[in-house]
Order: sequence, then C-alpha cells, then structure tokens
Amino acid sequence: MDHTPAPAGRTRLDSYVDRYAARTAGMTASEIRALFSVASRPEVVSLAGGMPNISGLPLDVVGGAIADLISESGPTALQYGSGQGTPELREQICEVMALEGISAHPDDVVVTVGSQQAVDLVTRIFCDPGDVVICEAPSYVGALGVFKAFECEVVHAEMDEHGLRPDALRAAIAAVQASGRRIKFLYTIPNFHNPAGVTLSAERRPEILEICREADVLILEDNPYGLLGFDQAPMRALRADEAEGVIYLGSFSKTFAPGFRVGWALAPHAVREKLVLAQESATLCPPSFSQMAVSSYLREHDWQGQVKSFREMYRERRDAMVDALEDLMPPGCSWTVPSGGFYVWLTVPPGVDTKAMLPRAVTARVAYVPGTAFFADGFGSSAMRLSFCYPTPERIREGVRRLAGVLEEEMELRATFGATGSHEALTRSRYDGPGSDQA
Repeated sequence: MDHTPAPAGRTRLDSYVDRYAARTAGMTASEIRALFSVASRPEVVSLAGGMPNISGLPLDVVGGAIADLISESGPTALQYGSGQGTPELREQICEVMALEGISAHPDDVVVTVGSQQAVDLVTRIFCDPGDVVICEAPSYVGALGVFKAFECEVVHAEMDEHGLRPDALRAAIAAVQASGRRIKFLYTIPNFHNPAGVTLSAERRPEILEICREADVLILEDNPYGLLGFDQAPMRALRADEAEGVIYLGSFSKTFAPGFRVGWALAPHAVREKLVLAQESATLCPPSFSQMAVSSYLREHDWQGQVKSFREMYRERRDAMVDALEDLMPPGCSWTVPSGGFYVWLTVPPGVDTKAMLPRAVTARVAYVPGTAFFADGFGSSAMRLSFCYPTPERIREGVRRLAGVLEEEMELRATFGATGSHEALTRSRYDGPGSDQA
C-alpha cells in the first residue's frame, strides 16, 4: 500500500484521497449530525434533532413480546431472511397503509432498513449522475444527502402554508425540460413536512398528481408522519389515487420505535423487483429479528391506541412551542403552526444569518438546525427548524426563551455595528472573554 509522504509544504490528512470514487465528493456530514456532539449535552436544550419520544411506549409489553419471540421463534428470527421482507409484516404494512386510503398487495411491498434506506434504493435504481430530482423548498436533509451522494442535481419548488405550490412545480418542470435535462422524480413529504411543518392540502393533491402525469414525472411520496395528525383523520395519500406513478415510503420509526429501523417502499410491480435486487446488493436482507418484533407488536398490542397516545403527547409539545414563540420571540419573526408531526419552521428578521448565529446559540445552551441544511442551493440562512417532539413542554419553553435572547442580541448588534460587523463584535465582546462556556 502506497503511503508516500505528501510533498514538502503540504499536509495530506487522508492518504487514500486519490483512490476514492468521484461520487464520494458528494458525501458530506449533515449539519444535524454535526450538532449531535453538543446538542446531546444535558445543559443544552436541543430543539434540533427529530428524535421520537418513546417515553410513552409500554416497554414491558415490548420486552415481553421480544422475549416470546426469542423463545418461540428464535431460530427464524435470528437467521437470514428474504430480501423483500417477511410475508406477515408486508401484510400488516398493507393494513397500516389502508388507513390512508391505499389499496395494495403485499407482493408490492419491500421492507427496508428504515425509510432512509428506501430513499437510497429508489435513487440508486433510477438516477444517473446529472439527473434531476425536484424537491420542495425546503426539503428533508437526509434525502438531499442521498441525492448529492448519487450526483443528482436538485431543483427546488417552493411551498407555502398549504404545501407544495402547483404553479412552482409546473415552473420547475418546464425549466428543467427546456434545458434538456432528465427529471427522474419529484420527492415530496406531503404530511407534516420535515422541516417546514406544513401539509399539502386536499385540494392541491389531485392537481399535483395531474401535473406529474402530464409531464411523465414519477412521484416519491415520503410519509413517515402521516398517522401523527393532532386533530384530524389521516390524509388520503397520493398513492391512494395513483398506483403506477407513485412510489410510497413509510416507516415505523415515528409510530413505534426508531431503534428497530424498519421502513418500507410500496412500488409498481416492475419497480418492486428492482428494489429487491438493490436491497439484496446493499444488505442481502433486512433484519428478520426487527421485522418479526414489529409484527409481534402490531399483532399483540393496541398499536393504534398507542399512536393516539403519541399524537396527544406531540400535540401538547406543539402547543408549548407555539405558545412560547408567541410570548417570547422578538418582532419580525414568523413560524408555521403544524397540524401534526414534529417540526416548526421559524423565519427570523431580515439580515440575521441562522447558520452564523448557531455557535452563539449553543453557547447560550440552546440548539436548532439552520435552514441552510434543508436546501441544495445554499438558501435558507434566514430560517431554522425547531423540533418539539423530544423535550418536555417546560424544556421547550426554556429553549425558546434562550433562543429569543440570542436573537435579540443579534438584532441589537446588527443595529449597532451593521451587517458586516455584528458577528465579529458579538464574538469579541461576549464569547471570547473569561468564563465563557465555549461549545
């Protein structure tokens, strides 16, 4: 192996840098991952990560189900399985999707290692370098990372309080087609959007489907939060009204527990076969143990009652965050009020850069995710994602109080020093002195 020293005056941190595939240039750590080391500290109120709150999960029931699974079916649960997933779980997944109006056959379901792997597999089988994926603006950071790793070009289409705007989608499709590039699919999170917190209205859903039919654009419908509406029945899925033009992704991470890493893709039959082949290439098969544990939970426990309990818990936390924002945020801020899910999208006054402000927020012991994490084109510096799913209502209010203080200081310094001087002045005057709690 060649470990030839770098030429004089140059320091090579990675001796393998010349051997990597070109596509690794698109593999970068997300801004959320970079936050974890500090946001996990107990003194920091983290409004950053979207960790489901499983404190309400009946762990004695789950533990008993797992013990029974090992004693009764251990040799099967601990063995290799099918690349498509266990038949029982695929049948149960169809029952779950029926709550959103989807009529599906278990043969067209592919179980994945979380819905994140499903995004990866779909991109793997459809996208060549340079192909275009249309995404909402903003969009889920984990999906953007996948698209970047596969050297796709992301074109954003704007949203408003009613979700993806049909006129913006039409404009994005027309612009891409006029340039001669290929659109492989529209990636959308229609329910309780991550990160924006908005939901695609029932009135717009048929129009979005029709636009994509006319343009022959596949839809990748990512729906991990669909059963977590606070005051309404589950919305009818896009896939419920379009079987051939939609690949639907789901997950048990938000409605059961993320540690099992069980998700799925529902795809047209021909696509299903390619997904199974890609799954076998990537992991050989999804873990039998996790699948059978989830099946046992769905079969033996009142899982819909548990989802109802989660909805009530998250609604209480949503209310705590919205109330705190109304009471404490400085003038000029605005935010979405989600009707389900985990997230609020906060827009700050003009000129405030949420990415530049983040280190000072962490120093003030509060964390958020800057809006730039959710755009492929560098936009989003005037926004941030706040997550209310994990902290208690009391911690949420304290976190918002700390965040409001940081924002007020930033706005005061901008008024005093101007846009170019405020960051340097704030760092010099507040956080480099004795006793500062640098993070």
